[in-house]
Amino acid sequence: MFKFIHIFLVLFSLFSFISRAVLSEVKPDVLLKKWLKIAPHVLDTLLIISGIILVIKGQWLSAQHDWLIGKLVILIFYIGFGILTMHSLGKRRWLAFTAAIACFSYIMVVAISKNPLFFM
Repeated sequence: MFKFIHIFLVLFSLFSFISRAVLSEVKPDVLLKKWLKIAPHVLDTLLIISGIILVIKGQWLSAQHDWLIGKLVILIFYIGFGILTMHSLGKRRWLAFTAAIACFSYIMVVAISKNPLFFM
């Protein structure tokens, strides 16, 4: 059940990120609403909590689960590029957005394949 909740939160978080990136370009004043400032943080906190629960329930805290470390490292980059996306303008915003989506894609492939070096 936690896996399905986690997957739902992942997809909802991605949809939220893409929507906010588009809104920041088209109607940036909409993003000034308080609930649109708070909601992404609540959503991402729930996502991280569900991920922690999955790690504990799946007993993935041993060294043989290097794919999890790979996901966590790239998650940090995803967050950084997401922040750049929301605080940059023009070409820099869309480069950061593209990098964030690439990080997200990597995380998804690693989550499915359980191989952090799937591209080799």
